[in-house]
Amino acid sequence: MARKEFINLLEANIFILDRLSDKLKRYPVVFAGYPRQQLSILVRLHMGGPAKLKDIARREMATAPNLCAAFRKLERDGLVLRKIDENDRRNTWYSVTKAGEKVANQAIESMRNTIEMLFSKLSRSDEDSLTKSLKTINGILTKMELSNA
Repeated sequence: MARKEFINLLEANIFILDRLSDKLKRYPVVFAGYPRQQLSILVRLHMGGPAKLKDIARREMATAPNLCAAFRKLERDGLVLRKIDENDRRNTWYSVTKAGEKVANQAIESMRNTIEMLFSKLSRSDEDSLTKSLKTINGILTKMELSNA
């Protein structure tokens, strides 16, 4: 019974977080002419470090060819660096430049401001409860991720 309850609660929370994510996406996020997808790529590279094009495409739920135009613009504007993998030339690695970090940090700050606005009506007690719960969830998921690496 406990496992079924756990799965049902997890599923319900995934759906709730997905709806909150949709609300976040409704707020316009454009810095200096960079649309949401390009900002998302920059933020993920900034936070996660260098990544292969195919891995970024999987995370962005897009095909690698569809992302090529976005990467060309980001590279042309000096926000990302592209490097062919010397061990496997089929792979292309991307990383963020200092200029890209600056834009990524602006996008992160905008997202945090939007999250703060979405949760602004939360009572102090509910915020404390959520904070405690999220710390616990984060710790457990981090351990789980590390053990499945």
